[in-house]
Amino acid sequence: MGIETSCDETGIAFVRDGQLLADVTATSMDEYARFGGIIPEIASRAHLEAFVPTLDAAAKKAGVTLSEIDAVAATAGPGLVGSLTVGVSAAKALAFALGKPFYGVNHIIGHIAVDELVHGDFPEEFIGLIVSGGHSHLLHVRNIATDVTELGGTIDDAAGEAFDKVGRLLGLPYPGGPHVDRLAQQGNKDAIRFPRALTGAKYREKHRFDYSFSGLKTSVARHIEGMQSRGEELPVEDICAGFSEAVADVLVAKAIDACEYTGCTTLVVGGGFSANSRLRALAEERAETRGIDVRIPPIRYCTDNGAMIAALGWEMVRNRVEPSPLDITVDTGLPREVTILRER
Repeated sequence: MGIETSCDETGIAFVRDGQLLADVTATSMDEYARFGGIIPEIASRAHLEAFVPTLDAAAKKAGVTLSEIDAVAATAGPGLVGSLTVGVSAAKALAFALGKPFYGVNHIIGHIAVDELVHGDFPEEFIGLIVSGGHSHLLHVRNIATDVTELGGTIDDAAGEAFDKVGRLLGLPYPGGPHVDRLAQQGNKDAIRFPRALTGAKYREKHRFDYSFSGLKTSVARHIEGMQSRGEELPVEDICAGFSEAVADVLVAKAIDACEYTGCTTLVVGGGFSANSRLRALAEERAETRGIDVRIPPIRYCTDNGAMIAALGWEMVRNRVEPSPLDITVDTGLPREVTILRER
């Protein structure tokens, strides 16, 4: 059983021998449109209200009873402290009541673990690119349950976060990411060239696999301000297309470089932003020319969901990883290389 409550989605799923039986998600996203962002207290309360109905729906859909559960996995970090606490507390209570092991696992790694439910077992090693509203990371994975090394990550804004901010600059509804992506598909990606941060030769030694999107967002803001000050009509589609191309270009270039640097021939992309159409197309296009296999799960598995945590929990079980103690707390900043939380 997998439980995901790191932010605003309450996700519960059941996996048996690597096969997904059911995945049910309740979201409180609509609550935040008027605020322009997630409100942690509202998210925590929404998890409390949604947990039991979501559990009942997932169990019914899977055709299982709680007595059939062999292990319980829940997101222990990173995420919002209140949201994480709801899921971990419920998971520990269920594990204790059922006398089954509890695994407090890493949300970030779950975003790539879910791909195994769709495309089968992972190769011996691969590169994982995780891109979402709060995360942009490159991971070298030798065993998804026990051996993950972070090659690099964002040093400021994550890709999804930058998309939401640009959406706000353009007056688009929250969350801005999907709207920017939709408009980008209607624009000319070559009409406006925005900067690609941390890609020059001088950054290769220190920031070879790191990302930075804060400056890109500022560049878009300055471009918009300049056009408005001159009384020019904003080419919204072209701005979205140029911005989207800049983000996808950097994400893919560094991911391909990571594959070649490590000798990996498989790139697994996950996280909410992996639903972005340009990122998917560019990754497949460039990887094909380098002999690299790209694996990206269907869009419904890109955002936070219980399936990703159930998948990672299943990997913990089949790799005979020692469970988490029931006295652990949550870790809002859980390092990417920590697959499972074992200490308070």
